[in-house]
Amino acid sequence: MSLNLNHRLSHALFGVALIAFSGNATAQEVLKSWNDGARKTAIIDFVTAVTDQSNADFVPPEQRIATFDNDGTLWIEWPVYTQVEFAFARVKEMAPEHPEWRDKLALKAVMDGDKKALAKTGKKGIVEVVMDTHAGMSTDKFAQIVSDWIATAKHTVLKRKYTDLTYQPMKELIGYLQDNDFKTYIVSGGGVEFMRPWTEKAYGIVPEQVIGSSIVTEFQMKDGKPVLVRQPKVFFIDDKDGKAVGIQKFIGRRPIASFGNADADIQMLQWTLAGNGRRLGMLVHHTDAEREFAYDRQSVVGKLAKGIDDAKAGGWQLINMKTDWKTVFSGN
Repeated sequence: MSLNLNHRLSHALFGVALIAFSGNATAQEVLKSWNDGARKTAIIDFVTAVTDQSNADFVPPEQRIATFDNDGTLWIEWPVYTQVEFAFARVKEMAPEHPEWRDKLALKAVMDGDKKALAKTGKKGIVEVVMDTHAGMSTDKFAQIVSDWIATAKHTVLKRKYTDLTYQPMKELIGYLQDNDFKTYIVSGGGVEFMRPWTEKAYGIVPEQVIGSSIVTEFQMKDGKPVLVRQPKVFFIDDKDGKAVGIQKFIGRRPIASFGNADADIQMLQWTLAGNGRRLGMLVHHTDAEREFAYDRQSVVGKLAKGIDDAKAGGWQLINMKTDWKTVFSGN
């Protein structure tokens, strides 16, 4: 073998080694807010496998769909869902114009600040509050009201803006998936029109890739111009089994990765993991009472019991907030 050939061969081998080294460095640099461990490794191994054309688990880019719950998965939900706080603020703002609300138990309870009375009205009462404060206006007006509120509203316990209480590790995960040609969707029980005004700025997920619960919207002509007016009637509830239905209805492809935090997200994970080929399903477990809040089985929001008990049999993994994340909030 000539010296020239040896030189060229050595140069080629060095190039291969350099590429391999660079790949490892890249793997180490992603998900910086995650501690090294089983969960971080599982995510990187999954993404590496489905994006490598030489791997048997390769998935074409158009089929790389990932879905995320929002409350408790991408941002704070305890002790009260953010949209509920928004609805309460709307009641107090709108109450002077609606004396008839005094005749509705749930609305009267909010106006009086009586949380016990509100709790007695149950889910039906909460829905009534949301309907009366979210309907009767155009979609554009509602979006502006949401945008104005979210720009200044602060969490009742942590006293920080809600958009500062998004989870940095999950935002990194979204970015990592997007960098690897995944389409990332929010699939939440929250109101779709409540989320769309701010999700792109907060998470990098565009409005058309946000799926949520919705109320009936009607096309109307006002002053010679077309408007879409929100009606006080439920159109679709995107929660529990509704999440799988919503994915099929609005996305049309089964995800290959799904992330949630509560028993209400299990059906989404089941739908995802039941597909062919390599899949990934994870639930955020709120275990960190110091940096956030610790809750699961007994919680009135984000209840997680079946998700813990059935994780092994169901094939999904639990993300331990306390041990898997270096930091929690994006504002840290």
